[in-house]
Amino acid sequence: MEKSLNKEEEQGGEEEEEEEEEEKKELGTFEVSSRSLPAKPNLKGDWLNFFLLILLYTIQGLPLGLVIAFPIIFQSKKIVTYKEQAFFSLVAWPYSVKILWAPIVDSLYVQWIGRRKSWLISIQYLMGAFLYYTATNIDEWLPESEVPNFKALVFTFGVISFLAATQDIVVDGWALTMLKKNNVGHASTCNGTGVALGVLIGTICPVLLTSVDFCNKFLRTTQSTEGIITIKGFLYFWSITIILITTLVGIFKREKDNRLEEGHVKINVLQSYQLLWKILKLPNIRVLAIALLTMKIGFSATDSVSNLKLIDAGITKDDIMIITISMYIVKMIIPLIVSKYTSGAKPMSAYMKLMPIRLLWSIPYVALIYYTPNLIKSNGVVNIPTYYYFILVFICIIHEILAFTMYIFTLGFFSRICDSRFGGTYMTMLSTIASFGWVLSNTLALRMVDVLTFSKCSNNDSNNCSTIQLKNMCKTNNGDCISIVNGYYIEVAVCMMIGIVWYFLYKKTIKNLQTKSPSNWQVDLH
Repeated sequence: MEKSLNKEEEQGGEEEEEEEEEEKKELGTFEVSSRSLPAKPNLKGDWLNFFLLILLYTIQGLPLGLVIAFPIIFQSKKIVTYKEQAFFSLVAWPYSVKILWAPIVDSLYVQWIGRRKSWLISIQYLMGAFLYYTATNIDEWLPESEVPNFKALVFTFGVISFLAATQDIVVDGWALTMLKKNNVGHASTCNGTGVALGVLIGTICPVLLTSVDFCNKFLRTTQSTEGIITIKGFLYFWSITIILITTLVGIFKREKDNRLEEGHVKINVLQSYQLLWKILKLPNIRVLAIALLTMKIGFSATDSVSNLKLIDAGITKDDIMIITISMYIVKMIIPLIVSKYTSGAKPMSAYMKLMPIRLLWSIPYVALIYYTPNLIKSNGVVNIPTYYYFILVFICIIHEILAFTMYIFTLGFFSRICDSRFGGTYMTMLSTIASFGWVLSNTLALRMVDVLTFSKCSNNDSNNCSTIQLKNMCKTNNGDCISIVNGYYIEVAVCMMIGIVWYFLYKKTIKNLQTKSPSNWQVDLH
């Protein structure tokens, strides 16, 4: 009896192995032999490369900072609609679709210049040139008391974002060969530090250092009618700085010959795109892609509209920027605290546990925005009490901790499932899909605020205050635009409901994806 059972178990095991082999053949997957681990990190002899990477990532982060800063500048002028804000948000899209041209960047280059330098030099020269062009015209495109020229701003910043996204592909690839093998792990440190520094520079300078109120309050002993710098001067400075840095890198930094790299294989453009297509054909990737494209909908209204609504309620752009900048301290600490989860086998289980908490945390945000006018205004005059700042900072910190921790968990999952042989392209593809889902959700959220908002002029029921012209007409006739239905609150409620439905639909699916063996995420290039 025992023998027959053992025999049946052996046959069952053989059948399971055969089924697994058949599945691998169908999916084009296979096992990869393990390689010996590199020596312990030691930056001796690599410090110059380390700081150069930080500098290059800082250049990349600068346009990201500008993309964050300009919507706040627009909103503070009180003459920009959410529809126009949504239009400007399109400049962030190149970061979300860079995978479309990443194979070209990886495959085409001038050998004698270098695989990465060929692109880096030309890209950064173009970035400097477009920043200079923007500086020359910024006073005309962004007048003090008139509606900005959104078409010109979206075009120029769209091009600059495209160049920065391409530079991201280049520097990510170069970091893997610029640093010694045992120091490659420091590439993520360079990325995080450099991009964060660039974002800080790109937000602080155009918003705070150009602000008369902020400079007079915190940075001056005598009052003035201007900020410490101008946006025009800031853009001029960085356009020239980027061109100088690029020239020095081109002259003095030599790139290793990629043909001497271990396991080097020359892949043409067609093969690179075939690789992407094979990755996307994997059943698990298709399931994951749908999840990544839709998982941010539940948070989109809170993430993209809340700060703008706080400005509408009376909080100054300077206060918003100070709080936003202080959040970067939180971002530097979080990865250290949650490292044991991101390096573990199931980071997305932790992600799913935090999702309901983050969805529900939209409620305190909504409540704060709703009561803000009553808390900060007295007889129509803004006078923000100290306790309000404590409440605002507390809500923002919890929101930032939840958002950034979930982002780190997602990256940890990507790192675990990526085919290491094509790690750069694979990682770019996954992060691009996730980023596209985030940008698409935020753009729709900004666009729908005005659609879901219903107002009327206090002394003219036929004026619905739906455009800047109608609002000005109401004001000219000594009326006020009164909000009958605030689209922001409706949108937050709808997004929360969608997020809750998504959570229950995908909870089991996401957890199951973590249990898949590495072979289910690997592809055969041949």
